[in-house]
Amino acid sequence: MARSVTQGRLVAQNRRARHNFFIEDTLEAGIVLTGSEVKALRAGRVSLNEAWAGTQGSELFLMNCHVPVYLNAGSNSHQTTRPRKLLVHRRELNRLIGAVRRGGRTLVPLRLYFNERGVAKVELALASGKRKYDKRQTAKTRDWQRQRARLIRDKG
Repeated sequence: MARSVTQGRLVAQNRRARHNFFIEDTLEAGIVLTGSEVKALRAGRVSLNEAWAGTQGSELFLMNCHVPVYLNAGSNSHQTTRPRKLLVHRRELNRLIGAVRRGGRTLVPLRLYFNERGVAKVELALASGKRKYDKRQTAKTRDWQRQRARLIRDKG
């Protein structure tokens, strides 16, 4: 039985990712956080806009994800854009590293959420970049679908 992301509590979503990339595959990964980062996530103050995932050595990290400082943390605060370790199975990691190195793809975070057990998770996408003409074609198709639905609704 596949679990849906909507069962948990959505913290942040990268809406630009589907505009800028062709999404080929998605997977769920755990994320290693400090206490003040978890508090900031629960407050819903996270930005995934410029975030990406990459490898350092034989581990996967979430880079450039902005988690603002939690004000009540005191002196035990965290750095806002530090690399955060992602937890995936070794076989998945090897498959992702191979796809990134061979195919010129990138790992983009789509969503950051708490699952039904209260554990922070990241939905990663294996994606390839869109060119300008691909983006224009996508916008044209989306506008036509919207206009077609409007016409059908008005006529019938």
